Amino acid sequence: LPNLIPRVYTHYASVVLFIFFGIKLLRDAGEMAKEGPSEELEEVEAELSKKDKKDDDPENASAADKTSSVRATLVNGVLWEAFVLTFLAEWGDRSQIATIALAAQKDPYGVTLGGIVGHTFCTSLAVIGGRMLASRISERTVAISGGCLFLIFAVHGVWIGSSSLVNA
Repeated sequence: LPNLIPRVYTHYASVVLFIFFGIKLLRDAGEMAKEGPSEELEEVEAELSKKDKKDDDPENASAADKTSSVRATLVNGVLWEAFVLTFLAEWGDRSQIATIALAAQKDPYGVTLGGIVGHTFCTSLAVIGGRMLASRISERTVAISGGCLFLIFAVHGVWIGSSSLVNA
């Protein structure tokens, strides 16, 4: 991609994106309630609670209903969202390039298995850590922190400028 689009353009495009997402997160945080979970989170938790009660009732749940429920979750649910998000985030990053280089020199089956296990472990830590943080830190705090961090990245990008990319 650096041969297709000059690094100067991609550098400043990333600065613009950092500014955009920083402001968006800060605006979202400003619209959130100061304390407690958001209305959306409360609605989701209530819906899941209602669904769990319905699934726990053996008279209401047949094997076909449970199978279709699992299938619907897999087709329309978070599985595909997480897959696409992870796939796009990992595509072309340094770990993928390093894995390609390692597979060129070593046993590709071992590299594949090691990559799967390593990525599974890393993602599992992120999911568990995110779940623990969500129970202790408000969404508003996370949004404010993220917005400020994005704006700091933008300021850093402007400050270092594109001149640092010449030797990169």
